[in-house]
Amino acid sequence: MSILINKDTKILVQGLTGKTGSFHTGQALAYHGTQMVGGTHPKKGGQTWEGPDGETLPIFTTVAEGRDATGANASVIYVPPPGAGAAIIEAIEAEIPLIVCITEGVPVLDMVRVKARLEKSNSRLIGPNCPGLLTPNECKIGIMPGSIFKKGSVGVVSRSGTLTYEAVFQTTNAGLGQTTAVGIGGDPVKGTEFIDVLEMFLADDETKSMIMIGEIGGSAEEDAAQFIKDEAAKGRSKPIAGFIAGRTAPPGRTMGHAGAVISGGKGGAEDKIAAMKSAGFKVSESPAKLGETLLEAING
Repeated sequence: MSILINKDTKILVQGLTGKTGSFHTGQALAYHGTQMVGGTHPKKGGQTWEGPDGETLPIFTTVAEGRDATGANASVIYVPPPGAGAAIIEAIEAEIPLIVCITEGVPVLDMVRVKARLEKSNSRLIGPNCPGLLTPNECKIGIMPGSIFKKGSVGVVSRSGTLTYEAVFQTTNAGLGQTTAVGIGGDPVKGTEFIDVLEMFLADDETKSMIMIGEIGGSAEEDAAQFIKDEAAKGRSKPIAGFIAGRTAPPGRTMGHAGAVISGGKGGAEDKIAAMKSAGFKVSESPAKLGETLLEAING
């Protein structure tokens, strides 16, 4: 099995006609037949998108129109920051079950409005400011490099795009492979948190172990550690390795992602690492040792 996406996922592209959307749609179509079924643009409905290898996709005026015509059950958003929040809300209003926003730099106030709409809907948002998600040999949504993936047993969830790839590459080289990798994004206001994804991995029979990659800032990693600890007390546990990026960041300084900032004595790396170790994580000292650390967790 996998979580969130599989070979039956049908994806609409919001922002298909732009340079970024076009490039990554072509990459997705080339990945094991990922079902990209159309795109949307308010002024280009009725036109056709042509891909680099001669692929064509219909362009619809609205997400709702595209959903009705194609049966899409997911959307991916490559809309520039000023319009990304509205694009997410349009997908929510069209009742798209899974919405993935790759866009970086979405205004926080826009995301606050999005979050309020999400809570009253049945849609799930991954991102924004994320690399997307990928189930090996089945479906790729976003910008992850498909060539480093291998079908296997590790569930990967990360706030960092680059370190998601590192964890995938190392678990592939270790012969473990992945069930699904999910980049949740590093912004302070986002759709899906660690706990949401970890719950899905715990419930998935084919996910035998997990990697969680966090960053300084906020309390999501501590919350996730407490969740893993509470679930283990109920008899639900799987080997899990972790890593915290940004250990050397000074207080009050934003490092990389908008959400990676220490303030008020909270969000520091050491507290997060301590919480993870207390919950039974094997915590890697370096991103270069994530695969090795997971093998240690698996082997006890």
